[in-house]
Amino acid sequence: MTAPEYVQLKAYARQDGFFLALLWIASFACYIMGISNGMLGMAAVMLAVMTPFFVAGRLRRFRDEGREGVISFRRSYAYTVFVFFYGAVLLAVAQFIYFAYLDNGYLLSTFSKVVSSAEGREMIQQYGMAQVVDDSLAEMAALRPIDYALNILTVNIIVGFILGFPIGLVMQRAKK
Repeated sequence: MTAPEYVQLKAYARQDGFFLALLWIASFACYIMGISNGMLGMAAVMLAVMTPFFVAGRLRRFRDEGREGVISFRRSYAYTVFVFFYGAVLLAVAQFIYFAYLDNGYLLSTFSKVVSSAEGREMIQQYGMAQVVDDSLAEMAALRPIDYALNILTVNIIVGFILGFPIGLVMQRAKK
């Protein structure tokens, strides 16, 4: 890969990483609002499941427009990893802003209410997980906004490395 080709790959990946971040931010917003509304919770899951298909579609666009219909597995894998990286960084920034300035303990208090309800407490005790749930809530309370953001950043980058293989294999095209 020549230097101009690498610059082109990263430029497309930055743009598409931005669009992936918008998809993930919409999914995260639906998740937060979906705690009290089941339909938005389903929308959050659907948006998250769309991720590999969205990235594959953007890779197809890069292949067809930027690479004139030809792309190797190595280049398509690198593109996918970069897209996930850039999207993950922007999502982490958005989540940090949310947890630092907007959440004000909403997520933790909502989980606590669900666990503290009669039905929730009974279900947790039936499964013998009362101590685990209490410990998990205590750990969530101890996390800082940057901890949430860095955890999600790490997970999304790892997912990019994993999903890069099947996406790259499916989307590669040899010379005609």
